[in-house]
Formats: sequence, C-alpha cells, structure tokens
Amino acid sequence: MTPPAARRSVLTRLLFVLAVLAGLSPLAAAAVDDPAEMLPDPRQEARAEAIGAQLRCLVCQNESIEDSGADLARDLRHVVREHVAKGESDRQIMDWMVGRYGNFIRLRPPLTAGTLLLWIMPVLALLVGAGAAFLSFRRSRPATPVPLTDAERARLSDLTRPR
Repeated sequence: MTPPAARRSVLTRLLFVLAVLAGLSPLAAAAVDDPAEMLPDPRQEARAEAIGAQLRCLVCQNESIEDSGADLARDLRHVVREHVAKGESDRQIMDWMVGRYGNFIRLRPPLTAGTLLLWIMPVLALLVGAGAAFLSFRRSRPATPVPLTDAERARLSDLTRPR
C-alpha cells in the first residue's frame, strides 16, 4: 500500500495541474474568434485572415491582429472582414489601413526611401559585429617571439647547465 505522504504528494501535484489548467482556460477561450464574426465564405475568410496576418496590432505591437487578443485587434479584424465582404482588393484594404494608421500598421513595412534604413540596419549591424569579432581575434593572437641576444643565450645556458 502507498504511504500517506506519497498519496498527499500525488494529490497535491494533481491539484496544482488542475489549478493551472483552470487558470489558462479563459486565455484559450479569449484567443478563439467568435464564429459569428467570421465570414460565411471560406475563401473570403481565408483572405481576411491573410490580410490580418500582415497587420500589426497597435496594442501588442509585435503581433498581428489575427494573433492578438486585444480589443482593438478584434475591432480591426472586423473592419478587415467588412472590407473583404464589400469585395475590395487586398491592396485597397491595406491602403485604407495605412491611410488610417500609417505604415506602422504593417508588420513588414515596404522598402521605400523612408524605410530603407530599417531594412539596411540589421545587415550593417551584422557586418560591423563580424568585423569587430575578426579584428578582436586577429589582435588576440600571440605575438611572434623575439630571438634571444647573445648575452641572453649565454645567461640561459649558464642557468640550465647541470652542476
């Protein structure tokens, strides 16, 4: 038979797991979209999701509106679906969003004169880092030894001569 302490330990672990799952269930439920908000045509819904995946959540900033659970993201998903249902093209919808919120709404800003630095900086940072590492390794090599003078050789031989 299992000792009482071991049974309590198992029961404590089980209760902990259940408490964690119960705490996470509202988060999982919040992440699921309301089916009433989805478009009836699966192709239109897929298009709306693809457009939403390209748009930044203005609250979370590093998530798309499709991935975010923020209220503003839900509102923006609804706006995208309205535009898709009206028959607007992807470009028209993106242009409307950019016109309203600026280029920041795009998760991947276009390559323009204004965003050129955004696209070049990671490459420049990588090159500068690689150059700095190369110079650091190059400088850390041991220096070539200087040959001994005749006086130093004589002293060395005196010190190492057996007595």
